[in-house]
Amino acid sequence: MPELIAKTALAGKKLVVAGTTLAEVNPGTVTSIAPYPGQTGAVSAALGFEFPAVNSFAEHGDAMIVWSGREQAFLIGADCPDLSGLAAVTDQSGGWVSLSLQGPLAVAALARYVPMDLRLSAFPVGQAARTPLYHMSMVLIRLGADSFRLMLFRSMARTAWHEIEVALKTLAARAA
Repeated sequence: MPELIAKTALAGKKLVVAGTTLAEVNPGTVTSIAPYPGQTGAVSAALGFEFPAVNSFAEHGDAMIVWSGREQAFLIGADCPDLSGLAAVTDQSGGWVSLSLQGPLAVAALARYVPMDLRLSAFPVGQAARTPLYHMSMVLIRLGADSFRLMLFRSMARTAWHEIEVALKTLAARAA
């Protein structure tokens, strides 16, 4: 019987342009959690995380919980406890790609494709948003002033990579 080998969408690809790094990140397990009405507090207690408010996320060790839509969040990097009777839970691990974008050109590169104000005053560290990246739906997470995590559908991984790579190289060429 053949043995199947799990691979990430971009095989750990990494690119550095003018001090800005674009890299695929293996987030580990990604679980969608949608609490049933009135169960948000019980879900928070079971997770050990406060369920995230709209456009926010929280970290605890290697785990993260990220708002991903109305009454929904992604638990990333940790196994989900049994939430039977508390929430609808689905494993999303194989359906998403996670990219890290860090460095001085990160905001300018994203500004070419993301229709929202990415200035720190409007989208501060600790915020998350469900927004398009060009024509692709993503969850954008701000980890630092020039540090972002982008979560996109796995099927869009190469297209997203290409668009961000072009933006980074164009910005670097203009600066030179």
